[in-house]
Amino acid sequence: MPFEFYFFLSSAFILGSVIGSFLNVCIYRIPAGKSIVSPPSSCPSCGHQIRWYQNIPILSYLFLGAKCASCKTKISFRYPAIEFLTGLLFSVVLYYFGFSAATLVYWLFVAALVTITFIDLDHQIIPDVISLPGIIIGFICSFFIPWLSWVDSSLGILLGGGILLSIAWLYEKVAQREGMGGGDIKFLGMLGAFLGWKAILPVVFISSLVGTLVGVPLMLLQKGDSKLAIPFGPFLAFAALVYLFWGQSLVQWYLNLMR
Repeated sequence: MPFEFYFFLSSAFILGSVIGSFLNVCIYRIPAGKSIVSPPSSCPSCGHQIRWYQNIPILSYLFLGAKCASCKTKISFRYPAIEFLTGLLFSVVLYYFGFSAATLVYWLFVAALVTITFIDLDHQIIPDVISLPGIIIGFICSFFIPWLSWVDSSLGILLGGGILLSIAWLYEKVAQREGMGGGDIKFLGMLGAFLGWKAILPVVFISSLVGTLVGVPLMLLQKGDSKLAIPFGPFLAFAALVYLFWGQSLVQWYLNLMR
């Protein structure tokens, strides 16, 4: 691989980590109904306004010793972790899709996945303010991705929302209680918009499998509490990333296995 490409991968990581710093703001403020642009970032403990040199992704966390520069309250490790994760995903997207319109589209996509994942983990909600515009944006972006037609995107929206809606309805009829929120249904519709209808079944299968592998041990730790609420959004986001980077290979592997 040419040296120049490593340089661009590093640049993508830096850009992603900066975006990740902004996503930290979104993750904190969107569920609270606050503006994501105003006021400037500040310490949640003492209200100290964070200067630009105290807000350099990852590095400021290390330089400040993981403490607020004013009140010395410990800063959560999750902030640099999200910055690092977003930077890593930006680099991987560039590695797989190169210098193309698809890279810009999927940078936006992975940023939305990170935001939704951590909001769902914190509050067990998937905000409509992300998923609903995401459906429209994903459909529009299909015109800029050669292998994703607007028909594929449209069917992905319909199939994605329809499958989870059917599962949620069936679960509620059988278990006599709600087991899946409307946010998950809209989220899968958004995934279908960005990835196309062929992604829906693999995404549902992978997310359900991983969710079971994680959820069952957690239920056992909670002494068999079958009503333990586990957000499904992070599993859908993980499955979407798996399909984005390795979906075609997985589908081809499965087809070869069935021959």
